[in-house]
Amino acid sequence: MTAYMKPSLAVSEIENVLQKHLGPGAAEITPLTGGNLSNVFSFTLEGKGYIVKFSDLEGAYETEFFVSNLLSSHGIPFPKCLALGKIDRLAYVIMERMDGRNLAECTVDGQIHQLPELIGILTKMENVNVRVTKGYGWIGPDGNGAYTSWKDFVVAVNAEDQKGTFWENWYELFRTSCLEKDVYQEIYNRLTAYIPYNEPHRNFVHGDFHQWNILSDGKRITGIIDGNCMYGDYLVDLAILDRHMPWNDIIKAYQDEQEKANIVIPNFKERLTGAYYFKGLDGLRFYAKMGWTDAYQVTRDFLLNLKQP
Repeated sequence: MTAYMKPSLAVSEIENVLQKHLGPGAAEITPLTGGNLSNVFSFTLEGKGYIVKFSDLEGAYETEFFVSNLLSSHGIPFPKCLALGKIDRLAYVIMERMDGRNLAECTVDGQIHQLPELIGILTKMENVNVRVTKGYGWIGPDGNGAYTSWKDFVVAVNAEDQKGTFWENWYELFRTSCLEKDVYQEIYNRLTAYIPYNEPHRNFVHGDFHQWNILSDGKRITGIIDGNCMYGDYLVDLAILDRHMPWNDIIKAYQDEQEKANIVIPNFKERLTGAYYFKGLDGLRFYAKMGWTDAYQVTRDFLLNLKQP
């Protein structure tokens, strides 16, 4: 299986999409870095900044429209979706552009300085009201999760049959990439052992909460973007943030803030371990498909050496 390649399209195609929804006048159409599965462009119109994203994955942005409304209603800085559509084989979404640059572009000290605000946003996402929705796993365009339990979700996303999705024929990676079947199976077995700890907890989970999906003006957080949004244990987002910012004690900082607020988190160590395995296993498969062997090796070693509570 070859590494995944994002779709490409001509500037004229982008201009046609923008004119259809926003009228003429879009200027400064510029490709942006980032976005593992989307081609992302910024543009201006009447002095305001916007983003348009294109993907060849079916229904790629319908959930993003739902999530945009959900998070903004809870005071979380997530870009507003203005239009959804499809051009030939590609889905697209047009969104307001949030100020700032990727937090990853700040110095390490700058990122650490903004950690308390990051934890505050993470706590807000944990407390998003999801009671009117149901289900676990990937959030659909109707706002519901795709599976009846966390266990069903874990089993489904790791199944061999993924026809019609990004992971179709993913078992080929065991033969054509750095993905090791015995390692994958070992970590999957460990993950399933922790399902009972994570399963009772159903919250909004961003699913990709790291500094490349967080915007900053250098002093404060200005926005949260993208995401593999799901319903599950909110500690999945904490695990992601910790793995992407290893130079600071993210876990201790988070626990200190919860303690200040007199919040007791049941089975914290076990749930966090389950979250590491869940997201790490997904990462191994993704890194292998993208050909990112260094990231694969670092994640592999972390998971295999993870201390059991």
